[in-house]
Amino acid sequence: MQDPRVLRADCQFRQGQRPGRPVRRSFTQCVVYDTARVLARLVAVGLYGLRVEGREHWPAEGGALVCANHQSLFDPPLVGLTCPRRLHYLARQTLFDVPILGPVIRFFDAIPIDRDGTGLAGLKETLRRVQAGEMVLLFPEGTRTRDGEVGPLKPGLRLLVRRSGVPLVPVGIDGAYQAWPRTQRLPRLGRVAVVIRPPIPAAEVAELNDEAVLARLEQEIRLAHAQARRLRQAGRSSTS
Repeated sequence: MQDPRVLRADCQFRQGQRPGRPVRRSFTQCVVYDTARVLARLVAVGLYGLRVEGREHWPAEGGALVCANHQSLFDPPLVGLTCPRRLHYLARQTLFDVPILGPVIRFFDAIPIDRDGTGLAGLKETLRRVQAGEMVLLFPEGTRTRDGEVGPLKPGLRLLVRRSGVPLVPVGIDGAYQAWPRTQRLPRLGRVAVVIRPPIPAAEVAELNDEAVLARLEQEIRLAHAQARRLRQAGRSSTS
């Protein structure tokens, strides 16, 4: 039986849909984002031996939901630095109240959403941005992994996935958990890898029911993670 909160949000979500308007950014926001991406790439390659596969799968234009597994606090910049386009980010509402972090994620266009993915305001804002041709990064597991593996996806996000009308881009991250697990206060050195899988077309998403679309997305994220793990281990072996 579907969560009543999701059913109520679904009704309001459909009633409130409007074509998205382009996101306005200041010159400072554009410059800082591009600079941060370059610096993050230097750190990721220089200190963490970053390896990436599947860059050709990034959509060249139009809106998309980028769906990645969640290993550590490194994940948003790791995915962002591999993408040639600017990404927006879904972040838990509670993070916006954290000193320093809150203002930073607001500056970088983060969208607040509750942990289960059922917050109506966050869903509508995400919809607005993807309809405006933007790409939004989300972590369908809802929280960082406790063991480095991909966990089950939060059912609340199926509303967003089904109603967005844009492709889903599965992304796998490996090594970020070893470098910065949730139980560790500060990061350590290691090796990381990111794999971008071919997008799941919006037409295919529209043909699937709620359970099937989550199962399809979870399968692709798990495949991407497995590829990223092999890529990271191959890089580690080649330098050992």
